[in-house]
Amino acid sequence: MLDRKLRIGCASGFWGDTPEAVGQLVTKGEIDYLVFDYLAEVTMSLMARARAKTPDAGYAPDFVKALVPWLSEIKAKGIKVVANAGGVNPRGCRDALAKAAAEAGIELSIGVVLGDDLSAQADAIRASGQTEMFSGATFPDDIYSMNAYLGARPIAAALNGGADIVITGRCADSAVALGPLMHEFGWGDDDWDKLSQGSLAGHLIECGPQGTGGNFTDWQDVPGWDNMGMPIVEVAEDGSFIMTKTPDTGGLVVPGSVGEQMLYEIGDPRAYLLPDVICDWSDVTLEQVGPDQVLVKGGKGLGRTGSYKVSATHADGWRAVTTLTLAAIDAPAKAERVADAILTRCRRIFRDKNLGDFRQVSVEILGAEAAYGANARAQTREVVLKIGAAHDDRRALNIFAGEIAPMAISTAQGLTGFFAGRPKVQPVVRLFSFLQDKSATPVAVEVDGKDVPVTVAANPVQLDPPATPQVDSREAGPDAVNVRLVELAWGRSGDKGDIANIGILARKPEYLPYIRSALSEETVKNYFAHLCDGAVERFDLPGSHSLNFLLHESLGGGGIASVRIDPQGKGFAQMLLDIEIPVPADMAAQDGLGSAQSA
Repeated sequence: MLDRKLRIGCASGFWGDTPEAVGQLVTKGEIDYLVFDYLAEVTMSLMARARAKTPDAGYAPDFVKALVPWLSEIKAKGIKVVANAGGVNPRGCRDALAKAAAEAGIELSIGVVLGDDLSAQADAIRASGQTEMFSGATFPDDIYSMNAYLGARPIAAALNGGADIVITGRCADSAVALGPLMHEFGWGDDDWDKLSQGSLAGHLIECGPQGTGGNFTDWQDVPGWDNMGMPIVEVAEDGSFIMTKTPDTGGLVVPGSVGEQMLYEIGDPRAYLLPDVICDWSDVTLEQVGPDQVLVKGGKGLGRTGSYKVSATHADGWRAVTTLTLAAIDAPAKAERVADAILTRCRRIFRDKNLGDFRQVSVEILGAEAAYGANARAQTREVVLKIGAAHDDRRALNIFAGEIAPMAISTAQGLTGFFAGRPKVQPVVRLFSFLQDKSATPVAVEVDGKDVPVTVAANPVQLDPPATPQVDSREAGPDAVNVRLVELAWGRSGDKGDIANIGILARKPEYLPYIRSALSEETVKNYFAHLCDGAVERFDLPGSHSLNFLLHESLGGGGIASVRIDPQGKGFAQMLLDIEIPVPADMAAQDGLGSAQSA
């Protein structure tokens, strides 16, 4: 049937998301598939360390706990489930779920996808001279975890083999949705545009309610934060789909909220690399077709790579982060001096003990707009002093942790807030990424403990990309007035390692030329000069009237290694939306934009 639609709902955006989402989608979502996304790089390292202590551990027990109460209704409604809850122990997750289902008297066929865990190859990979794909660093001596981002074909194979529930280890986040689409619609490994659209559908729902109004720029327009609707995509066989949410819930599905999620944590939108397809989302269109319904079309596929991205994690020194509160006259200046005193004292003790200096220090005066750097405007009498520090020697950070409380009686009046006690010294978990040939990655599938054949397309295919779009930049002219970017655009930011991305979507197509003219790579680099040590790249998405910026070396080493207060760049878009953009005075007057003075 050409008009057949498949409804897929996502119940988890990360390990620790609310278990309430399962019941919402099962009872009200009218879904065919229930999918979950649990895994991040730091999650893999935590699971690997848990399994090293307890062989039965190493997966997301939350998945089993959240799913079991609904298994009877899931089976009765014929809903199938796909989750990357397996972590570093997919078979262990399967066994726990199978045991719980048996105790409830429910028969299920459970499939597992294996082969992403490459830890056993560590010595061979190290001996090959493998280097980190971004920094060029040598392969670490010891690793916590090492997993390839597998694609959707093994998931489809498990479903083809009769699985009601498929549990994977590390796979591309979007693959948990693409796999069911490949299975149900029979999409082949070279149905490029369909694979791209299916990957986009998965990308839009992989972060749960973040795609249905959560974290939306226009937060004041989003109802029901206490009962946010979980995302649902209704996908047609040609790959086009409607993004929506569970009915009668909070949230807001509009082109702006969907577009923000589309741009979240991607790089070049004309070459977004996934295991199954090279995606071109630059001409994707977002059209409101009903209340909380956005039609998404236009994703293109440009072939595939012959390799998987592999993420390894390893220990790289130690870190500690502390926060103190100052409620006082001249609070920001006092906080700066307190931080300097703590660090100076520690360095003197380090020298006496031959411990060497800190490897990394981050001092941020929260409340004084430290994250804004030279763009800060706040005047405040109350701040939180945050000091993050990294060192090669754990003993040094134990000294640091012990020298914070004494400042309460030897520095500034008004210093308080020692509620958490001494900061905990923790290992720095650093990410090491590289590429590995698909043909060298031992992907396998089991259903009910029996092998199911799977063939992953490993030969690289590179199609000619379409012509580079001609995108207009337009200066506002001599009668220009300045307005805040937030009046002209929506924005969302995220991270990939030590790279932050900021997606900017024009609220109206006619705003984009002025935004593009004002937001050059140099302008954005200068605005974030206090945070961004590398280059800034800008990419165009004319289909959605959007821009995507990549800020290299901007997160202090990345989310799992940084000691900054915002190690994942979550606030970057909000910061940029406060910049002023010149637009023609007649446009500002017609649309009621701001009350700015002439530029």
